[in-house]
Amino acid sequence: MNWEIHIKGFKSYLQLEKSLSGNSVEAYVRDITKLQQYIEMKFEKVPSPEKLESKTLWEFIAWINEIGMSAKSQARIVSGIRAFYKYLLIEDIIDDDRTLLLFAPRTERNLPDTLSNLEIVKMIEAIDMSKSEGSRNRAIIETLYGCGLRVSELINLKISNLHFDLGFVKITGKGNKQRWVPVGSQAMSQINTYLSHIRVHLDIKKGNEDYVFLNRNGKKLTRVMIFYIVKNLAEKAGIEKNISPHTLRHSFATHLVEGGADLRAVQDMLGHESITTTEIYTHLDRKYLKETIERYHPLGKHNR
Repeated sequence: MNWEIHIKGFKSYLQLEKSLSGNSVEAYVRDITKLQQYIEMKFEKVPSPEKLESKTLWEFIAWINEIGMSAKSQARIVSGIRAFYKYLLIEDIIDDDRTLLLFAPRTERNLPDTLSNLEIVKMIEAIDMSKSEGSRNRAIIETLYGCGLRVSELINLKISNLHFDLGFVKITGKGNKQRWVPVGSQAMSQINTYLSHIRVHLDIKKGNEDYVFLNRNGKKLTRVMIFYIVKNLAEKAGIEKNISPHTLRHSFATHLVEGGADLRAVQDMLGHESITTTEIYTHLDRKYLKETIERYHPLGKHNR
């Protein structure tokens, strides 16, 4: 039996036998669908749920921790998987419960905080747009959160790699690997404003002509400066969490995944490898990636 049939039966079980609300049922189904997507991404020949080993379930939980999902979300997903396998056990589809020892990892100490969309909006509103660096700093925040970039990728972003006509930026990540990342209309607008109204007036030093983000001396920004900008804005916004530029990357991934985005698309946009496999990810076409970020990312939505 395939995943769709099992999930359909699980949904009926939750509705009829457990009498859960419609929202609860849909939440359970979404979480099991995330597991399905992970399995489809990991295995060339996709095993059905009853064929999965406990080890694979553990690897899935480790993966959602790796991409930055909140501890609360991880606990909810574990609960959903347990309920799903309890259903399979009741229906005699499996004869043993492989989720008995499955639990969400303790992440409070090593998982960075995640910002809500409202907190990010507050950071943006805290920017002093009357100053020349205000336009640049807003473009930086919009780009970090809107594209899920690492700090090193942001400071090395080049004008020649902005392909706004396509709705993408070309990023050079770890290991000098390049990837195409969709960029929302909000981030594009802020970058264009900075380039045309602020950066154009700088005395750009030789060797820095192609970098997007520059300091007042016309040189490429440093990692330390990006950390300072983000922490300063978080403080001004009254956010007491331990914030760093990487928090925006975690927030990017978390908001997309929790909003229902396909795991493969998010993984492709982040440009990092799963801790459970070194196989090349399924690369989705660029149109699909762009549609994913516009549909699921808070700042990519037109009705912001």
